[in-house]
Amino acid sequence: MRILLAILISVAALAQAPARLEFEVASIRPSQPPSSGGQVHVGVQIDGAQVRFIYASVQDLMAAAYSVKSYQIIAPDYVIGDRFDISAKLPEGATRSQVPAMLQSLLEDRFALKLHHESKDFPVYALIVNKGGLKMKETPPDAETDRADAAKGAVDVAANGGPRGVSVDFGHGSYFSMANDKLECKKISMPNLVNALSRFLERPIVDMTGLTGNYDLTIQFTPEDFRTLHLRSAITAGVQLPPEVRQMAEGGSFDSLFSGMLLLGLKLEQRKAPLDVLVVDHSEKTPIGN
Repeated sequence: MRILLAILISVAALAQAPARLEFEVASIRPSQPPSSGGQVHVGVQIDGAQVRFIYASVQDLMAAAYSVKSYQIIAPDYVIGDRFDISAKLPEGATRSQVPAMLQSLLEDRFALKLHHESKDFPVYALIVNKGGLKMKETPPDAETDRADAAKGAVDVAANGGPRGVSVDFGHGSYFSMANDKLECKKISMPNLVNALSRFLERPIVDMTGLTGNYDLTIQFTPEDFRTLHLRSAITAGVQLPPEVRQMAEGGSFDSLFSGMLLLGLKLEQRKAPLDVLVVDHSEKTPIGN
């Protein structure tokens, strides 16, 4: 009787296991190198059943698939540096919320990705509301635009970077720009602000503001601080810089970012926090099945 019961329980558990989510079809090709001017275009587009990732590394795909930041991924250099363009199709009835699980399947099937989880203490910046209170106003929603965007059901996030600066368009009128010695944001949420700023600082940023709205903001930098932040973004993106330039970035200051945050009623506070880390045990350098 006990054996029969154990078999029935096992069968029931298997019957309840969720089906593996996969793209109906996916094409993976090496990305073209940046243009001669050093301009790079990256992004993700989801329109109907069509999904595109442009100039994405395996590390980028892992970050999207497992909802982690790039600094939470420990991997060989080629996992971080090699770039791919991916065109995929969602199966009938699939939703955008299932894309991360499909990415996990794609990484396992096409890159033979194997990984394990660890917990690691990180020195971080906690983004908090300063004691004096918030100094910026929430951007009121545009009901008509929001309804139109919701009806389209599309996602189109694009980033551009080059010698003059970096910009990220989140769609729906929301963007982030770091150029001309200043940071400019329109209709940006705190999670998106944190994700954007993490490209420029030497440690992760954790959103602890509790703010749920969108905001317009501008921070002016000194030319020296802007150069430091811009060089750090290149290092974070995996750009190989000459040793003397890298040393300049690592030794530079970005005090005007901290003071600019205080003027907005925000503060970047140094702390330590345990974060989940993905350690890559194996990944193919060339996609399987192309």
